[in-house]
Amino acid sequence: MKLAFMSAAHVHADAYVSCLQSMPDVEIIGIADHDSVRGKAFASRYGLSFFESYDTLLAQKPDGVLITSENAYHKDLSLKAIKAGAHILCEKPLATNVKDAETIVRFAHEAKILLMTAFPMRFSVPVRSVRDELLRGKLGKPLCFNASNQGQLPPRDRAWFTDPVLAGGGAIIDHVVHLADVMRWYLGTEIVEVYAVANRIFHAQEVEIETGAMVSLQFKNDVFATINCSWSRPSTWPSWGGLSFDLITDRGAIHVDAFKQNLTIFNTLSVQDGVKNAQQSTSVNHDWSSAHGDRGLGPRWLFWGSDANQMMIEEFITAVREHRAPMITGEDGLHAVQVVDAAYRSIQERRPIRI
Repeated sequence: MKLAFMSAAHVHADAYVSCLQSMPDVEIIGIADHDSVRGKAFASRYGLSFFESYDTLLAQKPDGVLITSENAYHKDLSLKAIKAGAHILCEKPLATNVKDAETIVRFAHEAKILLMTAFPMRFSVPVRSVRDELLRGKLGKPLCFNASNQGQLPPRDRAWFTDPVLAGGGAIIDHVVHLADVMRWYLGTEIVEVYAVANRIFHAQEVEIETGAMVSLQFKNDVFATINCSWSRPSTWPSWGGLSFDLITDRGAIHVDAFKQNLTIFNTLSVQDGVKNAQQSTSVNHDWSSAHGDRGLGPRWLFWGSDANQMMIEEFITAVREHRAPMITGEDGLHAVQVVDAAYRSIQERRPIRI
């Protein structure tokens, strides 16, 4: 299986390339990136070939591509890949607006190109295990979800995450898509109404987009959900992101944490250094942690559980080999974009939006 990367903009590109390099039956042709400095650095870091243009990369006839660019470029890169006959695993969100997402899905369908949206949370063992129990009828009838996908403000080396044009928004577009997809997957039905509120209480002096938000969803079967999708974690938080939810049914409730399979590791700073650095950190906030990297005072997580990214990559490759639709389709990505679009319209119009 010959695969290639289209851009190294997204932080998940580092995880995906590691997954692929662990698979002996996969060849990574290389990477192309419109930011040549970034692309060359990525290629050098992982021992890959760098191509000066996407067209030159696609001329190598890869079986599939992983699109890990800025969100705003997903449509253009997807159409290039489709024209070249390469199957696609596209980072979420599928696009920054509904029209572009619809275009990607339509062209892929017409060209018989396999299109998969990168929603690794469907491969999280805690998330999948609870869904299995739900479908077996062991948890009762779902009534509602109380969900959270919080994280830190995206790092400065990925500043495009806070660019309203390149990212398409802020914390909402970054986090809501994951939970909206998981909930649709759990319930087997569609979201029909969205209501959202947002603000910039967190990092108000640093970015121009929403950093805190609450999104309410109504499903066709009358189940409802709330999603806290904020960039509210401090810089010393053990992980950049997290995803958890309470599923309330007519039999009780169950808490699902997709990132619970971890060990907490503390650094080895001396007590004197710790006190000194803690005093310094009070005046410079998250800048202190960023500058000192692993010497930050906060703990970090070491994951011991299953690798959702690895399983997602394996599903993509298997689907290409078997000439079948992947577990997560382009249509799933489109539905998530529709929810995000409705959330932003709800904020602008201050009312619930029907989908």
